[in-house]
Amino acid sequence: MTDQVLVERPEAYPGVQVIRFNRPEKKNAITRDMYAKMTNALTVAGSDPAVRVTAFLGTEGCFSAGNDMADFLAFAMGGSMGTEVIDFLKALAGAAKPVVSGVDGLAIGIGTTIHLHCDLTITSARSVFKTPFVDLALVPEAASSLIAPRIMGHQRAFALLAAGEPLEARDALEAGLIWKIVGQDAVEEETLSLAARLAKKPPEALRIARDLVRGDRSDVLTRIDEEAKHFAAQLKSAEARAAFEAFMRR
Repeated sequence: MTDQVLVERPEAYPGVQVIRFNRPEKKNAITRDMYAKMTNALTVAGSDPAVRVTAFLGTEGCFSAGNDMADFLAFAMGGSMGTEVIDFLKALAGAAKPVVSGVDGLAIGIGTTIHLHCDLTITSARSVFKTPFVDLALVPEAASSLIAPRIMGHQRAFALLAAGEPLEARDALEAGLIWKIVGQDAVEEETLSLAARLAKKPPEALRIARDLVRGDRSDVLTRIDEEAKHFAAQLKSAEARAAFEAFMRR
């Protein structure tokens, strides 16, 4: 079976570690094993001086469709959720080195909220960001309920996280969710070139500047835990189980 997450260090982009979703047949839906591999990659990057920047990428036409619904349904039916998702979110929120991302096409659920923790995100014009949490009888995650209103204001954040309205690339740019829109064939190169430019900067000065811009992250980590409690409770609810079963029958 092909690795569903590829962790690479391209020779052409020194100092850059790439975490690439590689499950296109499932629109890069993320399983527990994939979360664990991404957490390990972020942990390694934090302690390895050879890695100065991490870049998240998807596949052509799809960044990620979000969490694998089979995992959600298994938990709703009495299985264990495990710690893989929360471990990943905390590793991402607490990443000590810059994180960038490149998006082409669909970015759903965690495929959207992951970019709230990225320092710079490049997308194609055809990219669409959507978080159908409430439609699945769930709640926001990844501290998105805290970070999104700070970035884009209450109305846009509510439209995205509660109403489940999609954000087209231009709207995401205006809202401050992303940094730049490029041609769909240029997303990967632009993202990696950007990461390489950051990797060439004096690392300690960049670290301090980034920490000053981002500010204290303790409230973000606290909100991740708070959201997770509500998320787990909702996963066990009858309305969520019905929503998952309807989704799996599509």
